[in-house]
Amino acid sequence: MDIVKCELKDVPVLARLNKQLIEDEKSDNPMNIRELEERMRGFLGADYQAYFFEADGVIVGYALVKTTCNPVYLRQFLIDRGFRHRHYGREAFQALMGRLGVEAIDLEVLAWNEAGKRFWESCGFTDISRYMRCKREKS
Repeated sequence: MDIVKCELKDVPVLARLNKQLIEDEKSDNPMNIRELEERMRGFLGADYQAYFFEADGVIVGYALVKTTCNPVYLRQFLIDRGFRHRHYGREAFQALMGRLGVEAIDLEVLAWNEAGKRFWESCGFTDISRYMRCKREKS
């Protein structure tokens, strides 16, 4: 597994992968690809770094990490649908931690994302908080 730091020229691929992540998580994020590209440019121009996970020269996933906090914050992590169930997820996560040289990483998982919770727990994550939202009902 190779970890390749992304550049601004990689934004279209990152946006496509981010759209897949949004769909897979069943997120309520309504952004289209163009909007996701703009948001990704903003992330990369600020406190975030993105990395591709490559196996045999093929991009199998990506991560978006905020590196200006301690512990670092893993905002997005995806193994492309076509490459799942090959242990790339755990391998990519461990390689990313090594590349970043960190001992701890924080992340959030949507409450209904049971597969995501199971995956992250299998990587050693435990709950440290509960993030909640209240939406006012329309009258």
